[in-house]
Amino acid sequence: MTATVPPFAEFFVPVLRALDALGGSASNEEIDDKVAGLMGASDAVRAILVGNGPRPKFDYRSAWARSWLKNAGMVENSERGVWTLTSEGRAVLALDPQEIVRRVRRADAELRKAKIVATPDHVEVEAGAAETPLKDWRERLLNALLALEPAAFERLCQRVLRESGFIKVEVTGRTGDGGIDGTGVLRLNLLSFHVLFQSKRWAGSVGSGVVRDFRGAMVGRADKGLIITTGTFTADARREAVRDGAPAIDLIDGESLCDLLRDLQIGVKVRMVPEVTLDEAAFRQF
Repeated sequence: MTATVPPFAEFFVPVLRALDALGGSASNEEIDDKVAGLMGASDAVRAILVGNGPRPKFDYRSAWARSWLKNAGMVENSERGVWTLTSEGRAVLALDPQEIVRRVRRADAELRKAKIVATPDHVEVEAGAAETPLKDWRERLLNALLALEPAAFERLCQRVLRESGFIKVEVTGRTGDGGIDGTGVLRLNLLSFHVLFQSKRWAGSVGSGVVRDFRGAMVGRADKGLIITTGTFTADARREAVRDGAPAIDLIDGESLCDLLRDLQIGVKVRMVPEVTLDEAAFRQF
Protein backbone atom coordinates (compact mmCIF):
# COMPACT_ATOMS: atom_id res chain seq x y z
CA MET A 1 0.00 0.00 0.00
CA THR A 2 1.40 3.39 -1.03
CA ALA A 3 2.10 5.80 1.84
CA THR A 4 0.08 9.01 1.62
CA VAL A 5 -0.01 12.24 3.60
CA PRO A 6 -3.40 13.08 5.19
CA PRO A 7 -5.44 15.84 3.50
CA PHE A 8 -4.66 19.41 4.49
CA ALA A 9 -7.83 20.04 6.55
CA GLU A 10 -7.12 17.02 8.74
CA PHE A 11 -4.18 18.87 10.29
CA PHE A 12 -6.20 21.62 12.00
CA VAL A 13 -7.35 19.68 15.05
CA PRO A 14 -4.10 17.71 15.57
CA VAL A 15 -2.10 20.96 15.53
CA LEU A 16 -4.34 22.43 18.24
CA ARG A 17 -4.17 19.24 20.27
CA ALA A 18 -0.40 19.07 19.85
CA LEU A 19 0.03 22.59 21.21
CA ASP A 20 -2.27 21.81 24.11
CA ALA A 21 -0.35 18.62 24.93
CA LEU A 22 2.99 20.46 24.73
CA GLY A 23 1.96 22.99 27.38
CA GLY A 24 0.44 25.63 25.12
CA SER A 25 3.59 26.56 23.20
CA ALA A 26 6.04 24.76 20.92
CA SER A 27 8.46 25.13 18.02
CA ASN A 28 7.68 24.04 14.46
CA GLU A 29 9.69 20.86 14.95
CA GLU A 30 7.96 19.96 18.21
CA ILE A 31 4.54 20.54 16.69
CA ASP A 32 5.29 18.46 13.59
CA ASP A 33 6.58 15.55 15.69
CA LYS A 34 3.59 15.66 18.04
CA VAL A 35 1.12 15.95 15.17
CA ALA A 36 2.75 12.96 13.48
CA GLY A 37 2.25 10.96 16.66
CA LEU A 38 -1.37 12.01 17.01
CA MET A 39 -2.07 11.16 13.38
CA GLY A 40 -0.09 7.94 13.43
CA ALA A 41 2.14 9.12 10.57
CA SER A 42 5.09 6.82 9.87
CA ASP A 43 8.59 7.95 8.90
CA ALA A 44 7.75 6.85 5.35
CA VAL A 45 4.81 9.26 5.26
CA ARG A 46 6.89 12.07 6.73
CA ALA A 47 9.61 11.51 4.13
CA ILE A 48 7.28 12.18 1.14
CA LEU A 49 8.37 15.39 -0.57
CA VAL A 50 6.35 18.14 -2.20
CA GLY A 51 7.14 17.67 -5.88
CA ASN A 52 10.90 17.33 -6.16
CA GLY A 53 11.49 18.76 -2.69
CA PRO A 54 13.17 19.97 -0.64
CA ARG A 55 10.27 20.25 1.80
CA PRO A 56 8.44 17.19 3.18
CA LYS A 57 4.75 17.27 2.31
CA PHE A 58 3.73 16.43 5.89
CA ASP A 59 5.61 19.43 7.32
CA TYR A 60 4.34 21.61 4.49
CA ARG A 61 0.70 20.84 5.26
CA SER A 62 1.30 21.23 8.99
CA ALA A 63 2.77 24.70 8.30
CA TRP A 64 -0.26 25.70 6.22
CA ALA A 65 -2.57 24.46 8.96
CA ARG A 66 -0.78 26.69 11.49
CA SER A 67 -1.19 29.67 9.16
CA TRP A 68 -4.94 29.06 8.79
CA LEU A 69 -5.34 28.55 12.54
CA LYS A 70 -3.51 31.83 13.10
CA ASN A 71 -5.91 33.59 10.72
CA ALA A 72 -8.75 32.12 12.79
CA GLY A 73 -7.24 33.52 15.99
CA MET A 74 -6.62 30.08 17.48
CA VAL A 75 -2.81 30.22 17.53
CA GLU A 76 -0.11 32.90 17.52
CA ASN A 77 3.58 32.84 16.67
CA SER A 78 6.62 34.88 17.66
CA GLU A 79 9.54 36.06 15.54
CA ARG A 80 11.58 33.19 16.97
CA GLY A 81 9.22 30.62 15.49
CA VAL A 82 7.46 29.64 18.72
CA TRP A 83 3.74 28.96 18.35
CA THR A 84 1.27 29.43 21.20
CA LEU A 85 -2.29 28.30 21.73
CA THR A 86 -4.66 31.24 22.28
CA SER A 87 -7.63 31.23 24.63
CA GLU A 88 -9.84 30.85 21.53
CA GLY A 89 -7.81 27.87 20.38
CA ARG A 90 -8.04 26.21 23.76
CA ALA A 91 -11.79 26.84 23.93
CA VAL A 92 -12.57 25.25 20.55
CA LEU A 93 -10.87 22.00 21.55
CA ALA A 94 -14.08 21.13 23.38
CA LEU A 95 -16.02 21.29 20.09
CA ASP A 96 -16.63 18.58 17.53
CA PRO A 97 -13.61 18.34 15.18
CA GLN A 98 -15.75 19.06 12.12
CA GLU A 99 -17.01 22.25 13.76
CA ILE A 100 -13.42 23.34 14.33
CA VAL A 101 -12.64 22.76 10.65
CA ARG A 102 -15.74 24.76 9.63
CA ARG A 103 -14.72 27.67 11.86
CA VAL A 104 -11.19 27.75 10.45
CA ARG A 105 -12.48 27.67 6.86
CA ARG A 106 -15.06 30.35 7.63
CA ALA A 107 -12.43 32.65 9.15
CA ASP A 108 -10.15 32.22 6.16
CA ALA A 109 -12.97 32.90 3.70
CA GLU A 110 -13.92 36.09 5.56
CA LEU A 111 -10.34 37.35 5.60
CA ARG A 112 -9.83 36.64 1.91
CA LYS A 113 -13.11 38.34 1.09
CA ALA A 114 -11.90 41.39 2.99
CA LYS A 115 -8.53 40.99 1.21
CA ILE A 116 -6.70 40.94 4.54
CA VAL A 117 -4.88 37.73 3.66
CA ALA A 118 -3.97 36.25 0.32
CA THR A 119 -4.32 32.53 0.85
CA PRO A 120 -3.87 30.82 -2.54
CA ASP A 121 -7.05 29.14 -3.76
CA HIS A 122 -5.08 26.00 -4.65
CA VAL A 123 -4.10 25.15 -1.08
CA GLU A 124 -5.94 21.89 -0.65
CA VAL A 125 -9.35 23.26 0.13
CA GLU A 126 -10.47 19.86 -1.00
CA ALA A 127 -8.56 16.61 -0.60
CA GLY A 128 -6.41 15.84 -3.61
CA ALA A 129 -6.33 19.42 -4.89
CA ALA A 130 -3.27 20.58 -6.81
CA GLU A 131 -0.39 21.55 -4.58
CA THR A 132 2.40 24.06 -5.19
CA PRO A 133 5.21 24.61 -2.67
CA LEU A 134 5.33 27.75 -0.60
CA LYS A 135 7.76 29.95 -2.47
CA ASP A 136 8.96 32.00 0.48
CA TRP A 137 12.59 33.06 0.79
CA ARG A 138 13.54 29.88 2.65
CA GLU A 139 12.13 27.70 -0.12
CA ARG A 140 14.08 29.61 -2.78
CA LEU A 141 17.22 29.54 -0.66
CA LEU A 142 16.99 25.78 -0.11
CA ASN A 143 16.61 25.24 -3.85
CA ALA A 144 19.75 27.33 -4.40
CA LEU A 145 21.64 25.26 -1.81
CA LEU A 146 20.54 22.01 -3.43
CA ALA A 147 21.94 23.26 -6.73
CA LEU A 148 25.44 23.56 -5.21
CA GLU A 149 28.11 20.95 -5.81
CA PRO A 150 28.80 18.83 -2.69
CA ALA A 151 32.25 20.40 -2.25
CA ALA A 152 30.75 23.90 -2.54
CA PHE A 153 28.17 23.08 0.12
CA GLU A 154 30.96 21.85 2.42
CA ARG A 155 32.78 25.16 1.93
CA LEU A 156 29.56 27.04 2.68
CA CYS A 157 29.20 25.10 5.95
CA GLN A 158 32.81 25.95 6.73
CA ARG A 159 32.02 29.65 6.25
CA VAL A 160 28.91 29.39 8.43
CA LEU A 161 30.92 27.86 11.27
CA ARG A 162 33.63 30.49 10.99
CA GLU A 163 31.11 33.30 11.03
CA SER A 164 29.47 31.64 14.07
CA GLY A 165 32.63 31.81 16.17
CA PHE A 166 34.47 28.60 15.25
CA ILE A 167 38.23 28.68 14.63
CA LYS A 168 40.56 26.26 12.83
CA VAL A 169 37.69 25.08 10.63
CA GLU A 170 38.94 22.59 8.05
CA VAL A 171 37.07 20.59 5.42
CA THR A 172 38.47 17.08 5.24
CA GLY A 173 35.88 15.17 3.21
CA ARG A 174 37.79 11.92 3.35
CA THR A 175 35.99 8.90 1.92
CA GLY A 176 35.22 6.16 4.42
CA ASP A 177 35.60 8.43 7.45
CA GLY A 178 32.16 7.78 8.90
CA GLY A 179 30.66 10.76 7.14
CA ILE A 180 32.95 13.30 8.81
CA ASP A 181 33.35 16.26 6.44
CA GLY A 182 35.33 18.64 8.61
CA THR A 183 36.64 19.77 11.96
CA GLY A 184 36.60 22.97 13.97
CA VAL A 185 37.16 24.43 17.40
CA LEU A 186 34.44 26.35 19.20
CA ARG A 187 35.83 28.76 21.78
CA LEU A 188 33.49 29.86 24.57
CA ASN A 189 35.18 32.29 26.94
CA LEU A 190 37.96 30.26 28.62
CA LEU A 191 36.86 26.91 27.22
CA SER A 192 37.36 25.36 23.80
CA PHE A 193 35.57 22.36 22.25
CA HIS A 194 36.83 20.27 19.39
CA VAL A 195 33.92 19.69 16.98
CA LEU A 196 33.48 17.32 14.05
CA PHE A 197 30.83 18.20 11.48
CA GLN A 198 29.01 16.52 8.63
CA SER A 199 27.23 18.35 5.81
CA LYS A 200 24.30 16.69 4.04
CA ARG A 201 23.13 18.45 0.88
CA TRP A 202 19.97 16.36 0.75
CA ALA A 203 16.36 16.78 -0.24
CA GLY A 204 14.32 14.78 2.21
CA SER A 205 14.96 13.35 5.65
CA VAL A 206 18.16 12.28 7.39
CA GLY A 207 17.53 9.11 9.38
CA SER A 208 18.81 7.78 12.68
CA GLY A 209 21.34 5.51 10.95
CA VAL A 210 23.29 8.56 9.76
CA VAL A 211 23.42 9.92 13.29
CA ARG A 212 24.58 6.58 14.74
CA ASP A 213 27.31 6.15 12.11
CA PHE A 214 28.52 9.70 12.65
CA ARG A 215 28.65 9.23 16.42
CA GLY A 216 30.62 6.04 15.98
CA ALA A 217 33.15 7.87 13.82
CA MET A 218 33.58 10.77 16.26
CA VAL A 219 34.00 8.79 19.51
CA GLY A 220 37.40 9.53 21.02
CA ARG A 221 38.16 12.18 18.39
CA ALA A 222 36.08 15.20 19.42
CA ASP A 223 34.05 16.78 22.21
CA LYS A 224 31.00 17.54 20.09
CA GLY A 225 29.41 16.57 16.80
CA LEU A 226 27.32 18.63 14.39
CA ILE A 227 25.26 17.53 11.37
CA ILE A 228 24.08 20.19 8.92
CA THR A 229 21.53 19.38 6.22
CA THR A 230 19.37 21.13 3.67
CA GLY A 231 16.64 18.60 4.45
CA THR A 232 15.02 17.51 7.69
CA PHE A 233 15.74 14.98 10.42
CA THR A 234 13.36 12.17 11.19
CA ALA A 235 11.95 11.95 14.69
CA ASP A 236 14.13 8.86 15.28
CA ALA A 237 17.21 10.78 14.17
CA ARG A 238 16.50 13.59 16.65
CA ARG A 239 15.93 11.08 19.44
CA GLU A 240 19.16 9.30 18.55
CA ALA A 241 21.05 12.60 18.63
CA VAL A 242 20.20 13.09 22.34
CA ARG A 243 20.04 9.45 23.42
CA ASP A 244 20.91 8.88 27.08
CA GLY A 245 24.39 7.55 27.67
CA ALA A 246 25.72 8.63 24.27
CA PRO A 247 27.57 11.81 23.25
CA ALA A 248 25.01 14.41 22.13
CA ILE A 249 25.06 15.50 18.51
CA ASP A 250 23.65 18.87 17.46
CA LEU A 251 21.42 18.92 14.38
CA ILE A 252 20.83 21.83 12.01
CA ASP A 253 18.04 21.20 9.50
CA GLY A 254 17.21 23.15 6.35
CA GLU A 255 15.03 25.78 8.01
CA SER A 256 17.58 26.41 10.76
CA LEU A 257 20.33 26.67 8.15
CA CYS A 258 18.29 29.25 6.23
CA ASP A 259 17.86 31.29 9.41
CA LEU A 260 21.60 31.08 10.10
CA LEU A 261 22.43 32.28 6.59
CA ARG A 262 19.95 35.15 7.02
CA ASP A 263 21.35 36.17 10.40
CA LEU A 264 24.94 35.96 9.13
CA GLN A 265 23.90 37.56 5.81
CA ILE A 266 25.67 34.92 3.76
CA GLY A 267 23.96 34.87 0.38
CA VAL A 268 20.93 36.59 1.91
CA LYS A 269 20.37 40.34 2.00
CA VAL A 270 18.03 41.75 4.63
CA ARG A 271 16.54 45.11 3.75
CA MET A 272 15.46 47.21 6.69
CA VAL A 273 12.62 49.58 5.81
CA PRO A 274 13.23 52.95 7.52
CA GLU A 275 10.48 54.28 9.76
CA VAL A 276 9.88 58.02 9.49
CA THR A 277 8.38 59.82 12.50
CA LEU A 278 7.61 63.48 12.96
CA ASP A 279 9.14 65.42 15.86
CA GLU A 280 6.80 68.38 16.06
CA ALA A 281 8.61 69.83 19.08
CA ALA A 282 11.69 70.39 16.94
CA PHE A 283 9.83 72.93 14.78
CA ARG A 284 8.87 75.01 17.78
CA GLN A 285 12.54 75.91 18.28
CA PHE A 286 12.60 78.04 15.14
